[in-house]
Amino acid sequence: MASVSSTSSSTTSSYTSATTSTATTDTSDIDWNALIEVAVQAKLSKADSIDLKITANEAKIAGYQELQSLLADVADAADALRAVSGSSNSSTDVFLDRAAYLTANGSVDAASALSATVEDGSDVGNYDIQILQLAKAHKVAGATQASKSEDLGYSGVISLGIDGGSPIDLTVTASMSLADIADTINGESDATGVQATILQVLNSSYRLVLSAVETGETISASAVSGDDVLASLGLTDGSGAFADVLQEPQDAILTLDGIAVTRNSNDIDDLLDGVTLHLYQTTQDDPDTESEVSITLEVGADVSSAKTAIETLVNAYNAFREFSTAQQSLASDGSVSDEAVLFGDGTLRSATLSVYSALTRTVDGESMSLIGLSFDSDGSLVIDEDTLDNALLDDLDAVKSLLGFQMDASSSQLQLLSRGTSVPADFTLDISVDASGAMSSVSVGGDASLFTVNGTRIIGAKGTAYEGYTFVYAGSAAQSIDVSLSTGIAELLYNSADKVSDTSDGSLQTLIDNLSEVDDDLQAKSDAIRSATETYQTNLSNRYARYQAAIAAAESTQDYLTALLDQWNSSS
Repeated sequence: MASVSSTSSSTTSSYTSATTSTATTDTSDIDWNALIEVAVQAKLSKADSIDLKITANEAKIAGYQELQSLLADVADAADALRAVSGSSNSSTDVFLDRAAYLTANGSVDAASALSATVEDGSDVGNYDIQILQLAKAHKVAGATQASKSEDLGYSGVISLGIDGGSPIDLTVTASMSLADIADTINGESDATGVQATILQVLNSSYRLVLSAVETGETISASAVSGDDVLASLGLTDGSGAFADVLQEPQDAILTLDGIAVTRNSNDIDDLLDGVTLHLYQTTQDDPDTESEVSITLEVGADVSSAKTAIETLVNAYNAFREFSTAQQSLASDGSVSDEAVLFGDGTLRSATLSVYSALTRTVDGESMSLIGLSFDSDGSLVIDEDTLDNALLDDLDAVKSLLGFQMDASSSQLQLLSRGTSVPADFTLDISVDASGAMSSVSVGGDASLFTVNGTRIIGAKGTAYEGYTFVYAGSAAQSIDVSLSTGIAELLYNSADKVSDTSDGSLQTLIDNLSEVDDDLQAKSDAIRSATETYQTNLSNRYARYQAAIAAAESTQDYLTALLDQWNSSS
């Protein structure tokens, strides 16, 4: 018995030893979320790397767009100074802006007697004007009425208009007051050419006044039926004539360079093309000196517009230069500045050199110093206003030649419609016409392939030195026309800046579009990676949840078996 008992005790001891020596793991110490996060971030690192590329591209696109805007400002400013006379694109040409300058000859205040508005592009010239008589409107008044608001008791139809016009019949009823009659007349004044006002002469004293809307016109009025309302109001007498004429109608009379001119208005827009004269008072001859008094009207270039345009160009260039300089700057430690997103960019460098080259170009021996422009120590443009003012006032043609595109043709029947960016050498257009006088072909030096003909237009062939040029020929006979083209600083600036900044086909727009397409592709890849990572994270979370459940179940079983062994050991 002792032997058997010894064996049993030994076995139990062995189980106990095995149980107590087994290592256990507490799953609550495992950071499952951290494990998932590490795995997910490993997947997302590729997307993060792509996003950094997108961010860098977006910064570069923003830099290109700012450069594009600044160069567009330079192009716009240069465009105002480059247009050629006779071109259909001359609406932006500040040298075609016109102003009217008045000079008094004798004892007259020119500004008090006359003003003029001038359309841009009008022919320049000087004119001597004498104002002999102002145009006046016909005015007649009625008799005094005690009230303007009480019913007058008149009932009838009157006809009202102006001589030579179409009169209108107006109905007056017994319940109408003086104010009501005036309102009725004014309601038809557009058709009749007559308007009414009520004058309060004294307390309880009112008079109806009829005036022709236009000066130089004569009012016509008559009774049609019923009461003679016009006579009752005191506007007409027994014979039907106006009883009280306040002002007779009259035309304006003036002389232009000694030629007498008559108009029915003080605003005259059909005497000089593009010029409207506004007459305010007559210019009477001086009785003391017996000298003629007149006003000299000069229609000339508005040099203030040209000055403003040059100042705008200077400001646009300086803004562009400031940006360009900032893009080449280095930080204090010698590294590239964070703001210099276009550091070393070839397009920026090329545009900067091209714009600078245009500004420093010499045209017929003249440079930008002619108009007072120079660079300061920082490379910015500065203006000497005295030099600029003198150049604009004393030699405007030289300024235009320095800045703008110029075309000289041996025939006025040839006009420039549009131009290209190159400037071909002097050439002769040999124009042939058919029996009807229509252009049939145009050649240069016997080569008819350089231009095509479309109606009255002569169009430069693509790929030739004349590409972009279109001329209009107004003649009907064959002839040879010598053509000379030249380009100025503003023209060169425009071509340089517009070629880069044009939002349709400029080189910067191409770069912006290409980078935007790259970003779209990169964004699609980043989105795909992030979408796949979200799926991966969900799957990984589910897998780890199953692991935790399995471990929890195993730990539960282990705890159960341990409890059974402990119970068995204790009972044994």
